[in-house]
Amino acid sequence: MEGRQKDIKALGEFGLIELLTRNIELKNKSSLCGVGDDAAIVDFGGKKVVLTTDMLTEGVHFNLVYTPLRHLGYKAVVVNLSDVYAMNARPQQVLVSIAISAKFTAEMLEELYEGIKMACDFYKADLVGGDTTSSYSGLVISITATGIADEKNIARRSGAAENDLICVSGDLGAAYMGLQVLERETKIFTETNGPQPDLSAYGYILERQLKPEARHDIIEKLEEKGIVPTSMIDISDGLSSELLHLTRKSGTGCRIYTERIPIADETRAAMEEMGLEPLTIALNGGEDYELLFTVPLEKHALIKEIGGISIIGNMTDRSEGCYMVSTGGSAVELHAMGWDGLKKD
Repeated sequence: MEGRQKDIKALGEFGLIELLTRNIELKNKSSLCGVGDDAAIVDFGGKKVVLTTDMLTEGVHFNLVYTPLRHLGYKAVVVNLSDVYAMNARPQQVLVSIAISAKFTAEMLEELYEGIKMACDFYKADLVGGDTTSSYSGLVISITATGIADEKNIARRSGAAENDLICVSGDLGAAYMGLQVLERETKIFTETNGPQPDLSAYGYILERQLKPEARHDIIEKLEEKGIVPTSMIDISDGLSSELLHLTRKSGTGCRIYTERIPIADETRAAMEEMGLEPLTIALNGGEDYELLFTVPLEKHALIKEIGGISIIGNMTDRSEGCYMVSTGGSAVELHAMGWDGLKKD
């Protein structure tokens, strides 16, 4: 950022909105009216609409010491679009509301919005409005996203049945390990006032934490194979928590197998470096934004044809409970130990 910084108070709310949204172009026919009116107007032509919203709060969900504002804007959109894809829907519109404290300049917010617009462009969603206000405690970002789908294609959490295969995209635990590296290096830097840390060895896990992606590719591959998941959820709070959501909503039990839970080599190396147990992190780490879903047993061959999906177990009768089975055959009951934003620890 060069030259004199713009004073947000001088711009005012409407001047700031104009600055941040001046280059937005609508991409979807359903977006009839976007930023600039009292409300956006959308027309979905008989499709089913899904709506989701998430709030990110400075000091709770992100730390600006190590989080670039551009990455933060991108991630704020992605975590919402991941929920849209988890319904087997396609994103259409995004609304962004922010609360800002006096430490933020217009240029800083432009950088945040660069990331927001980058994500909207990549996932072909329209930024159609939002709100801005002041804050006494840093930055708060609230995103609302809409998506559309044919009713027959919507995947809810409640549709799984006994013997359905339990599938997960990608790999798990990377985002949590990226956060651990960032927190560790920030603490060392703060306490020693030493040189900037060398993070080159942690590229994969840092990207998974700072700039995650929503798994639109998995949704597209499932569609190509004619597979509609019987249930689906995105892994934002940890595999164990999300799987138990599916079993509760579907009225089933489950069995998953430890050797089938996918962990990337880079993630495993960081776990070993920090003395952390890989399986515990993969089950409970959260923020991976991978897709956890179930499909009928007869879809096994088709699922195996799709790259990047692991079959980690199967749904059982509810009376059999929810268990994780080790390589030796012993079973341990699953408990939800993932992220809970309202718990103190």
